[in-house]
Amino acid sequence: MQPKTYHKFLLAGVIVFYAWTFYVNADVFTWCLEIFPAVIGLIVILITYRRFPLSNLSYTLIAIHAMILAYGGAYTYAKTPFGFWLSEMFGWTRNNYDKIGHFAQGFVPIIWGREILLRLNVVKSTKWLNFILIFVVLGFSAFYEFVEWWIALLAGSAGDAFLGTQGYVWDTQSDMFLAMIGAIVALILLTRWHNRSMKNFA
Repeated sequence: MQPKTYHKFLLAGVIVFYAWTFYVNADVFTWCLEIFPAVIGLIVILITYRRFPLSNLSYTLIAIHAMILAYGGAYTYAKTPFGFWLSEMFGWTRNNYDKIGHFAQGFVPIIWGREILLRLNVVKSTKWLNFILIFVVLGFSAFYEFVEWWIALLAGSAGDAFLGTQGYVWDTQSDMFLAMIGAIVALILLTRWHNRSMKNFA
């Protein structure tokens, strides 16, 4: 499959999935808040696609991340059916689907971030590259926690579903920790695959 055809396939899949999540959503306000980062990302991708297209791996991960956000927004993260199924399977006392989202918050951006820094020759040392990427992911994760906090303060009870702590006192810290773990896991598992994907794309 040609890259452009594959990218259109990914975009069509995401659009169909978003249409479904909009149809089944329990709270339009929360759904809009959750998909907002993906919408901004799509706008950036469309603007830069001709001048700076990414590899197939990066676009695939971005599409998966976008669907993770939409699914969480459709049911609210605390009430996703998949999260309840995991809770029953592992005996958890809370719906941990939000933790999947925060793991992806590190796992996905670190790959396309790596691609941008490498292709623009921003960082040449692999050791420094990984170090910088992990701390950028941590910084973004912390900033996202700030955004959740500010929205919850502004929206009052309407923002509770977006915040989604479910009474867990260490929710913020565990969210950032999982983003860091996701970033590290992605570097360990996907670096070689990513290098091949960039080479094939070039």
